[in-house]
Amino acid sequence: MSATDWTMAPTRPDQPEAVALLEAYYEEMVRRYHGRPVLPGEVASAMAEEPSDDLVAPTGILLVAHRGGGPAACAGLRYRPGWAELTRVYVHPAHRGHGGGAALLAAVQERARAAGATRIRLDTRSDLVEARALYARHGYQEIPAYNDDTYAEHWFEKVLS
Repeated sequence: MSATDWTMAPTRPDQPEAVALLEAYYEEMVRRYHGRPVLPGEVASAMAEEPSDDLVAPTGILLVAHRGGGPAACAGLRYRPGWAELTRVYVHPAHRGHGGGAALLAAVQERARAAGATRIRLDTRSDLVEARALYARHGYQEIPAYNDDTYAEHWFEKVLS
C-alpha cells in the first residue's frame, strides 16, 4: 500500500473514531515521555490538559485518515491569522511505514492553504525522533520557539507555496 491508499475526512474530535485515535495518540505520548506504561487516568488527564475541541471549524480541523477501511491516523490544524499550527499527528503502529505520515502532511497542507495560511508551524519533543525526521523530510525547517508549551523542545515551520 502507498500514500494513495489513504483517505482523509474531517471529523469532530468527539466522534468515536476520532476519540479512539486521540486516546491512542495520548497514550503513546504519555508512555514515551515517562518511559513506562501508562497509569490509570493519565490519558484522560492529558486529554483534559490539552483539549482538542478547537480542532473544529472555524478555529481548526481534525483530519482522520482511513486505510484498509478503518481509521488509522489523524492530524489537526489550528488556524491562526496567516498561518496554521499542526498538532495531534498520529499514525497507529499497525499502519506505520505505509505512507500515512506523508499523506497526512499533504492533506493538512492543502487544508491550510485553502484556509489562507502561508505557513504551518508545529512543536514537538526530542524523544519523538520519527516525527522530527518526517517533518524534515517534508520541508519543515527548525525555527526558534514560537510558544511556551511545557513539553515543546523543537519548533518547525514550513512555508507553503
